[in-house]
Amino acid sequence: MTALALLGTRRSFRVLERNARSYLRTWPAFLSGFLEPILYLFSIGIGVGALVGDLPGPGGEPIPYDVFVAPAMLATAGMNATIFDCTIVFFYKYKYAHTFEGMLATPLTVRDVVLGELLWALMRGAIYCLAFLLTMVAMGLVLSWWAVLAVPAAVLIAYAFGGAGLGLTTYMRSFVDFPYITLAIAPLALFSATFFPLAQYPDALGWIVRASPLYQGVAIERALVLGDVDATIVLHAAYLVLMGWAGLRLATRRLGLLLLP
Repeated sequence: MTALALLGTRRSFRVLERNARSYLRTWPAFLSGFLEPILYLFSIGIGVGALVGDLPGPGGEPIPYDVFVAPAMLATAGMNATIFDCTIVFFYKYKYAHTFEGMLATPLTVRDVVLGELLWALMRGAIYCLAFLLTMVAMGLVLSWWAVLAVPAAVLIAYAFGGAGLGLTTYMRSFVDFPYITLAIAPLALFSATFFPLAQYPDALGWIVRASPLYQGVAIERALVLGDVDATIVLHAAYLVLMGWAGLRLATRRLGLLLLP
């Protein structure tokens, strides 16, 4: 059985198929997802990297700044890959378009709908992250064969944030509430040991960063891409699995309360 089969029910793939067909009419928006993270990689990893110089890598050996930043940006791309679909688009479908009410008039259950929405977001995210990783390989920013697991790791990051996004979005009252998502995502992207080693942070902030969700993904991706893999990677992965699972449970329960009589 594949990972997707373990995650989704057979009927949830009908929801994924519906989303894929609807996006055939808006393919330019799909293509934009490829360009954004790659442009960030070029601008920050290369442009800023020329000013920063080398940073300590595995074992304390110096590595170029773009090699240090690239896996963290891959983790950030995994986070961002599902945020739009699992928050704003999801909210619009159930609050204004009433898409899910039509789905629930069929044999689909609330769980099928929620899983289908997440599967679609994960599929898009996997394609985006694969393109990002191939760009890293072409630029010589990958130091280990462990990087073959970098895309599955990015999908795990997308799963965690997608599940959490679905659950929390059910509490949104209107689009006025969505700046809170940006308020949460922006600090995570900036302060998760993304651009500087954890040792550069003050002690108090460093412990907060260690407990943050994106840091778990950054630690996994950096370990895989740089070849510095140890047992702690399992703990980081468990954190993300639990986060995604809890979000899915919350989204399924809340959406049932909101849409079913």
